[in-house]
Amino acid sequence: MLRMPTIRVAAVCGSRYAGKMTNDGNFEIFLATAPGLEDALYAEVRGKGFKQVRTVPGGVTVLGGWPEVWRANLWIRGAGRVLARIDQFKVLHLAQLDGRARRVPWATVLRPDVAFRVEVTCKKSRIYHSDAAAERIATAISETLGAPLAPEADVVVRARIEHDLCTISLDTSGELLHKRGYKQDVNSAPMRETMASLFLSQCGFTGHEPVVDPMCGAGTFVIEAAELAARLNPGRARHFAFETFANFDAAAWQKMRAANKGRTPTARFYGSDRDAGAIAMSRANAERAGVAEFTDFKQCTITDLTPPDGPPGLVITNPPYGTRMGDTAKLVALYRTFGQTMMTRFGGWRVGILTTEPTLAYATGLPFRPNAAPVAHGGLRVTLFQTAVLG
Repeated sequence: MLRMPTIRVAAVCGSRYAGKMTNDGNFEIFLATAPGLEDALYAEVRGKGFKQVRTVPGGVTVLGGWPEVWRANLWIRGAGRVLARIDQFKVLHLAQLDGRARRVPWATVLRPDVAFRVEVTCKKSRIYHSDAAAERIATAISETLGAPLAPEADVVVRARIEHDLCTISLDTSGELLHKRGYKQDVNSAPMRETMASLFLSQCGFTGHEPVVDPMCGAGTFVIEAAELAARLNPGRARHFAFETFANFDAAAWQKMRAANKGRTPTARFYGSDRDAGAIAMSRANAERAGVAEFTDFKQCTITDLTPPDGPPGLVITNPPYGTRMGDTAKLVALYRTFGQTMMTRFGGWRVGILTTEPTLAYATGLPFRPNAAPVAHGGLRVTLFQTAVLG
């Protein structure tokens, strides 16, 4: 049986749950994403049946207990990490933080034999030295629980002190959730799987139509589309930090993981690239992900690209752009060729492309709809340009 810690609800400042206990012992759970993708993540989380879903800067929050924490890590494709907000209190100075941190019931969630580390951010608060705050919290945990402090520990306690309000969270994911466990080979500018899933969603993909990526690189869009269509849990093949928590129930977790049987997609998913190495990489990644039978990869230039047999669907790609892969001027011809290929051969299809540079997107000549907000990716800000169904 899963042991539920008795912990006051932890919430962001302004949340209607701040400082309250729910009757069933639930607390606030934060699912992080890249700023600009909050609405897409909200739609996914709502669609998976989570309760009290709210958008906040940088992600969404839900109300739940530890089973919901597990499900969020296992099920949600677009979240980068999942934080369990286990406590919240007002602090005005370091001594007060030290005393209050010692009152957090750490033994209900952390194990004394598992190493941990602490990360703190301070904003507009009288406590402004994040390293000093992290040291106080770490000392409180070590002295009250006995757990060792280690700079590279998988278990991370996160504290955010904003306007003198300290929110204590546990990073329940460990490694970022875009690391599904299959993409061992990547190209020079890979798209994160979490972001790819949300961009697919923004393009209206629901798993029932073919997807083509003509500059597929490591195959991320194609594999993510195939996984979604096959209803495969994104976290099925990896480890999570919460598996080392004191309240972890291995039997209940294994039952939850085994409940997903997947399905056979009704569509196929296609990737092409002019680079033979990218195709070999994509095929290997698809095999490890368990979707090789639903995907096709071939070496092909944009000039030679033709639509697959069957009904139309979605073309989506993350092509090279000047600040990412080379000189912008040299890429205009590639984008122009891509647009011509779409207009002349892909009637009935929708198109989505990601780029940092509107001049490259508009070089395609495609009739783009109004743009979504730019999204931070790899130190750049990329925009999803997408069309309606091409005539």
